[in-house]
Amino acid sequence: MNDPVRALGPAPRGPDGRFRNPPGSPTPGPGRRASFLRFLWRQLSGRGMPPVPTVPEGHALTTDATLAGLADLTRRDCITWLGHAAFLVRLGGRTLLLDPYLEAYAGPLALYRNGVAVRGLGPRRYVDSPIPVARLPEIDAVLISHNHYDHLDAATLARLPGKRRSAVIVPRGLATHASLRAFADRRELDWGETTRLGELAVTAVPAVHFSRRGLFDRNRTLWCGFVLETAAKRIFFSGDTAHGEVFAEIGRAFGGFDLALIGIGAYAPREVMRASHATPEEAVRIGRDLGARHVMGMHWGTVALTMEPAFEAPGRFRAAARDAGYAEEQAWIMRVGETRDIPYGAAARRNRADG
Repeated sequence: MNDPVRALGPAPRGPDGRFRNPPGSPTPGPGRRASFLRFLWRQLSGRGMPPVPTVPEGHALTTDATLAGLADLTRRDCITWLGHAAFLVRLGGRTLLLDPYLEAYAGPLALYRNGVAVRGLGPRRYVDSPIPVARLPEIDAVLISHNHYDHLDAATLARLPGKRRSAVIVPRGLATHASLRAFADRRELDWGETTRLGELAVTAVPAVHFSRRGLFDRNRTLWCGFVLETAAKRIFFSGDTAHGEVFAEIGRAFGGFDLALIGIGAYAPREVMRASHATPEEAVRIGRDLGARHVMGMHWGTVALTMEPAFEAPGRFRAAARDAGYAEEQAWIMRVGETRDIPYGAAARRNRADG
């Protein structure tokens, strides 16, 4: 197998020490700064954002139905979509929680009454987490792709039980964040670095995005995607990303993927988002660049972060996947709370034979 560590890291930095995107990444559109400031004000204040959408029937499962789908979690490799970019993943005998934004608001402040968020600064979920934090299964490791509020959710992490026995795996510079200090086992990865959880390998890989938690900390910490790999199966998780040349390099380095979880939402206005979020069509291109046998669209249908219609992305994703040669069963649009078996691991088995 090719060596992904040599091929993909470490992440580049500028003279000021701030992290940068991979070479060949898209750049912001003209007028982006002014557009971004206007958009940020809308997002934080809620003024001028799209109205709360009508959620289609069947889009989200109930908590009872979600937990029923997880009833035999310990007996198979599977994934459960918790909405947005949050997943439960069972692989190699380990249970992982990915980008767990499970509380109401994606922002720095929320007011709680009787344990329920009643007001907050930032966008509010219009589809609740299908599993309350207290009813999650025992977690072996939490993986966080970057420090944005809809991926690193301090309220969720504060409520998460078992932090003294769970690992948290984050990109470079993020392990000291206050919301992560209760984890006894904190692991930072640069692009191309790997850590292990028993037979499961977790590798941080490049993404085309940025980091920011406050007003003056842009790109002080790294952002990434993750590769989850056993001897039999290999999964790609994009975190937040735009399309870039680096995904073909990742595909070559790892020899393809059995399943790629790729963001398809939060793409408008384009002059703001073109350098940090993929369109549904670009997400399919990422899947093809990666050599992914199955692709799933995530990062949509949960919270209104941007200006596109809330339920536009799935149709565009399915059409683009069909045009790119994916069969219907290879292009996944899941219900919030749905659990599916991870596809049979042809990619890892092929690499093992080659190596």
